[in-house]
Amino acid sequence: MSLNVIDLIKGQLGPALVSQAASQFGESESGISKAIGGLLPAVVGGLANNADNPGVVDAITKASSSGILGNLLGGSSNNPIITSLLSSLFGDKIGGLVNSIASFSGISNNSAGSLLNLVTGATVGTVGKYAADNNLGASGISSLLNDQKGIISSLLPAGLSLASFGLGAENWFGQAKETVSSVTSTAKDNIAEGVATARENVSEGAREIREQFENNNNNQGGGSIWKWLLPLLLLIAAGYFLWKQCEKKQTTTTMTSTSDSTGTSVDTASATSTAPGTPAAPVAKTDENIDLNGVSLKGYKGGMEDQMISFLKTDGYKNAADDAALKDKWYDFDHVNFKMGSSTELEAGSQGQLDNLVAILKAFPDAKIKIGGYTDKTGNEASNVKLSQARADFIKAALAKAGVGAQVLGAEGYGSKFATVDAKASDAERAADRKMSVRFAK
Repeated sequence: MSLNVIDLIKGQLGPALVSQAASQFGESESGISKAIGGLLPAVVGGLANNADNPGVVDAITKASSSGILGNLLGGSSNNPIITSLLSSLFGDKIGGLVNSIASFSGISNNSAGSLLNLVTGATVGTVGKYAADNNLGASGISSLLNDQKGIISSLLPAGLSLASFGLGAENWFGQAKETVSSVTSTAKDNIAEGVATARENVSEGAREIREQFENNNNNQGGGSIWKWLLPLLLLIAAGYFLWKQCEKKQTTTTMTSTSDSTGTSVDTASATSTAPGTPAAPVAKTDENIDLNGVSLKGYKGGMEDQMISFLKTDGYKNAADDAALKDKWYDFDHVNFKMGSSTELEAGSQGQLDNLVAILKAFPDAKIKIGGYTDKTGNEASNVKLSQARADFIKAALAKAGVGAQVLGAEGYGSKFATVDAKASDAERAADRKMSVRFAK
């Protein structure tokens, strides 16, 4: 199975970055997510369509050492590598792409343009890093990009098309697009043939009845009109019903020939309200003021901070007899995320929640905690345990540096021990297992 680089790139475009981008651009998180969902397959498709272009391959190679992944929001807008690459990929169609994404996601053109740079930076940075880590040369990068043509054919969100982007290349996503068109055309031809046959059958039935009527008249010298009229009316009614059914079938087949972001046929009439490129997004969480003994912390209502503070205020920690009474209640970080494959670099926006945890521990100096790190089921388990342990140790060290180290009794990496999502599931589904958590301890 070919590597899906989009799954790798999504690791750079997590909830923390979406939240920070929404704040920086003055847009809603749902609008930013929707725009990224449309831009990501378009950019990867552009790279795949230019897989054999030496300039594109060179840009990816340079991106791996440019440090672009470390500052996507700040370093993508005027980066010469990205500017030159976008020109090579889309030429004078960039404006059409930006306009389409802005209209589709409900954000401004300026925000859509900035996100195009950001997504392109995340894409070339991720592909470049993967190539460097796996010793891929120019031919290896070209081969990797060519492989994406078959993978991304079904990822363009419902409601978006190459035509809406102003991109006229019919084979942008490779043979898969031609196959869908071929299937649709064949279905239409088959239905048209069925309709024609139905017409012929009705006509033939009517002809036979006329001949029978004429023979009866010739042989019997006339007769009641109902002997031939009633069967003819019934036959016409049956023919009309068959005709309407064929028309209905033709309309249904035409509508269901459009694929959604998972490759499953969907009704285009309802697909326009579906979130692009990804499964339908949950209602966006909004930061609120969480009261900490008169001090306001920014956090989600019902999120980690809110739950921990509520537990401490009810004397739940004080009344716990021992560690056994606390060990099964973990609080997942809402914002703290590490960059892909790293145990020392946090995604943008993560520090704020660590600061909140420090504030909570300082407000309740008798409380003790333990840090837990988790991964999904993919990859080598020994490596997963090592990575999750390193990440847990990193957070423990960060808390110690902030002056609350004495309240952290331990840090443990569990790897995929408690993962519940199958390794073959999508990256978005597996993300639920990749987390950092904290629990109270004694």
